[in-house]
Order: sequence, then C-alpha cells, then structure tokens
Amino acid sequence: MAELPAEVSTYYSTFAEESRLTTGASRLELERTKEILSRVLPPAPARIVDVGGAAGAYSLWLAGQGYDVHLVDASARLVEEARRRNERATKRIASLTVADARSLPQESMSAAAVLVMGPLYHLTEARDRAAALVEAFRVAAPGGLVAVAAISRYASTLDGLARNLTRDPRFLAIRNRDLTDGQHRNGTERIDYFTTAFFHRPDELSSELRATGLAEVSVLGVEGPAWILHDFDERWDDPVLREDVMDAARRLEAEPSILGASAHLLGIGRKEVNRASA
Repeated sequence: MAELPAEVSTYYSTFAEESRLTTGASRLELERTKEILSRVLPPAPARIVDVGGAAGAYSLWLAGQGYDVHLVDASARLVEEARRRNERATKRIASLTVADARSLPQESMSAAAVLVMGPLYHLTEARDRAAALVEAFRVAAPGGLVAVAAISRYASTLDGLARNLTRDPRFLAIRNRDLTDGQHRNGTERIDYFTTAFFHRPDELSSELRATGLAEVSVLGVEGPAWILHDFDERWDDPVLREDVMDAARRLEAEPSILGASAHLLGIGRKEVNRASA
C-alpha cells in the first residue's frame, strides 16, 4: 500500500487539526455535518467506524450519544490526541487505531455505518480513492451506511475571493490547477494554502460511490455559500443569525446548481442487503 505524500504527513504533524472545527467557518462544517449524520445514521448503540477520525471530534460526539465507535486515522499524533481526550470523556470511543483508510483493521461486514471523514482529500489518484471506498464497503454490514467527506473543486476559488488571495501569483497558480483537474498542490510556505489534495466535483464524488457498489447515493453540500461571508464570526455568534446561516445551508444542501459552493461535500450511500462483500 502506497504511503501518503511526505508533505501531507508533515502538514498534520504541525497543523492544529484538532482545534480546526472550533474556529471560524469550520464551526459551520462541524454543526452541519453533525446535523446530516443525525438524520441518516442508524440509532445507537449501532457500531460506527470513523475513518479519518483525527482527534475524535465526531467520534467523541457519537460515543456521547451511546454509539459503539471505533476511530481510525493515519496520523499517529492525532490518534494520540484523540486518546488523551477519550480518557477525559464520560462515554468513550471503543477503540483508536493508527491505520490507512485503504487497509482497515476492522472485520468485514462488522459496522452499521462507516464514516470516511477526510481520507479522500489526500488520495490524489483515483485508484487509491477507490481502494479506500472498497474498504469502507467491505467493513459495512449489509444495509449499512457509508458517508464520505470530500472537498469541493471550487473551494480554493471561493476562498481566494473571500480572502483576496489572488494578489499572490503562487495562490493563483494553485487555484487554476484546482479548477483544471482538481489536483491541489501547495509548493509555498503558506500552511493556510492547505497541502497535497484532490478536490471533487459533486458528480465525481457520486460516481466514485456508485462505482464501489453503493446504492441510494446522494451528495449534499455541507456549508452552502455562507462559509465565505466576511462577517461570518459576527453572524455565528448571534443566535438568530446563526440559525439563518444553518437554515440556508439546509435548504440548499441538495440543490444541484449550488452544491459546489460548499467547501465540503458529503456523499452518502448504502450497502444493499444482498451485497455480502466487496
């Protein structure tokens, strides 16, 4: 199994991913992802495998609701941080493992739901993304749910507009390649320009899930366009305006003409009961 690029490993060894979802517009990503998962997941105490679970943001939330949660992530640093947080939790994650999304330690057909919450970002080759999805399919029980996060093909373009980043010709080159083929490469010192990744068009994510054998596939926009608002923090800190932001995201989540305006996409599919294995 091929290793992740060195720059991706370096990025997660230094970038504070464990706190990202608690600041700025990432708070919208967190709350909307929770909202969508709450609608589609089976009831607790179902067994959930959280692949790419990082420091446990979703795993700890799910464990707190009574789910039997098993976290897997490729970053040893983030798994260790999840372990520390788990020790302080009232309801704990059942297991935490350092492993590659393309080779999961869980048994076949052992989980009611498999979440792939980030690995597809950094699997830049179609064959590697397919391998990760096949693994999620393998681990899901018949009738089980698979939910897959992806970054929108247009995220850097919208981020560049919101933060006026195109004054930097290096960012402009990154953005233009993203738009051309989805291959995001950051050769600069700017950590806020992200790291090596693949950015999906909504239809590409849907096709990749269907090619794995998943049925009932849908792709939802997580944030809608509100994540690029210049006064996002002010709105989020006002309960009335926050609900307006959330409501707009809900109402636009399945509208095909605006899916790509979300920074993140969530692909959802189900393993048919008669599909015993990958």
